[in-house]
Amino acid sequence: MKEFFKIAWRFLKPYKHLLALNFVFNLLAALFAVFSIAMMIPMLEIILMQSSEVYALQAFSTDFDVLKNNLYYYITYFKQAYGPGYSLLFVGLFLVMATLFKTGATYLASFTSIGMRNGVVRDLRELLYDKILQLPLGFFSAERKGDIISRSTGDVQEVENSIMSSLDMVLKNPVMIIVYLVTMMIFSVQLTLFVLVLLPLAGLIIGRIGRSLKKKSRKGQEKMGVILGVLEETLSGLRIIKAFNAEKRMNGRFKNDIEGYRDIMNRLMRRRELASPVSEFLGTIVVVLVVWFGGTLILSQESGLAPAAFLSYIGIFYLIINPSKAFSQAFFSIQKGLAAYERIDMILKADNGIKEIKDAKAATELRSKVEYRHVTFAYHDRPVLKNVSVEIKKGTTVALVGQSGSGKSTFVDLLPRLYDIQQGNILIDGTDVRELKIHDLRHLMGNVNQDAILFNDTIYNNIIFGVDEATPEQVEAAARVANAHDFIMESENGYDTVIGDRGGKLSGGQRQRISIARAVLKNPPILILDEATSALDTESELLVQQALENLMVNRTSIVIAHRLSTVRNADMICVFHEGEIVERGTHAELIEHDGVYNKLHSLQMRD
Repeated sequence: MKEFFKIAWRFLKPYKHLLALNFVFNLLAALFAVFSIAMMIPMLEIILMQSSEVYALQAFSTDFDVLKNNLYYYITYFKQAYGPGYSLLFVGLFLVMATLFKTGATYLASFTSIGMRNGVVRDLRELLYDKILQLPLGFFSAERKGDIISRSTGDVQEVENSIMSSLDMVLKNPVMIIVYLVTMMIFSVQLTLFVLVLLPLAGLIIGRIGRSLKKKSRKGQEKMGVILGVLEETLSGLRIIKAFNAEKRMNGRFKNDIEGYRDIMNRLMRRRELASPVSEFLGTIVVVLVVWFGGTLILSQESGLAPAAFLSYIGIFYLIINPSKAFSQAFFSIQKGLAAYERIDMILKADNGIKEIKDAKAATELRSKVEYRHVTFAYHDRPVLKNVSVEIKKGTTVALVGQSGSGKSTFVDLLPRLYDIQQGNILIDGTDVRELKIHDLRHLMGNVNQDAILFNDTIYNNIIFGVDEATPEQVEAAARVANAHDFIMESENGYDTVIGDRGGKLSGGQRQRISIARAVLKNPPILILDEATSALDTESELLVQQALENLMVNRTSIVIAHRLSTVRNADMICVFHEGEIVERGTHAELIEHDGVYNKLHSLQMRD
């Protein structure tokens, strides 16, 4: 429970005012509940014909004995004036009023706890999503996407269902238990001490049952992460699955995972459902023992506890059983929710290696050049770039060619600090990129990738993505530069057409031209093109290549290309091989050099 309170307080701080109101309303509800039960004593005495007449009215005071004396005085008055029936109705009206105030306070307590609960869950979701956006790409390459989705959705839902739904019980039940125990002590110290011995024993037994819930719940949530991972892979690779007739294989894999999840959840839920019958059975045993002990005290006439008061005592004792039982159920839910929160907390506590220094410099433009000096980088222990040095002057186009896995994409990913280098420096106008504000650094660049990354939104919103302000005229101008305006106007709703998940309603060439229009609108001084035409047919490639040439005018461009014909006019071509630049120069110079580039060029020309 210590861990629960630590987590709860972390997120409840902004809602301290609601927490205070919740405490006040719960306290009032408990006091009115006790008052309503206490009103049963004079009713029972009237029904049982016990003599309890009071003929002297005392001066008003908050003292319990004075209040009791004056209440009994009025009951005596009504009893003598109107008979026992009306006096019973008189007492009953007090009971109705007390119950009204009790239920009203209970509702107000729930009203405030709902505000806290939903506020905390909203804050947790915002915190988690914000952290996901901040974490470097290296974090996600080491994690399964399905597991991250599971933590961001299922685990947050589990925290809401388990911990936050238990928040009301944790805030309310201790207040009620304390008020009821104090009232029971007023009725009979001996009997209440007897109860205080029995209840902890019952609590220990229930606690032993719930001890393994947390571990089993964590296994269930981890398994759900695997299931979501398989589902995400299936949706992403459905074309390949069907093409290779692999439905049976994927179905078998999915069935194994969901069968494992079923077994884990069966064990977890059976253990959890054991809590209610066990607590009810133990509660019955406690009630029987309390009635036996209390009856013994009354019969021995040693306690001074009247039969009517004893029956009210049993009523209050029954009031304490429900919050005690709910408290035990909350304990089970909290254990399950804590396992989910631990998985969420793994993301929240993940180290963001891409940090901005305290006095980072602003960067608004590229004035002279981009320079890589002796850059070395490795993913974990696998070296990708080895002592790479390149100078890219403003307004020039540098092409990166070479076999797959030679380090080209990593080279361009290091410039906007998607990763940080281990050795060397990357400089913009003589300033190391690690000394610049990250937002400013990335604002200098525009990306067009091989796989055009679009969002399930309108064409218009995809083009203005990442641009704070843009007019419809500017969006249309960007689309025209990207050779996209004509096909956009031919679509169902023009610029307001929703393009589906990942732009699935568009062809590859259309998606790429939307991506180029987005880069045109951003108008960055540095342009990064990562094999932007490699996956297109000849006609689409021609349109996209024209759009790219329009985009590259007067810009500093870094182009990754497999098709060497697309980089013939580059100011400098760098040939990568196993993380090193083995050749550099213009197309004509590299052909004349008759090295690696000429070999690659000859192979492509032969094809």
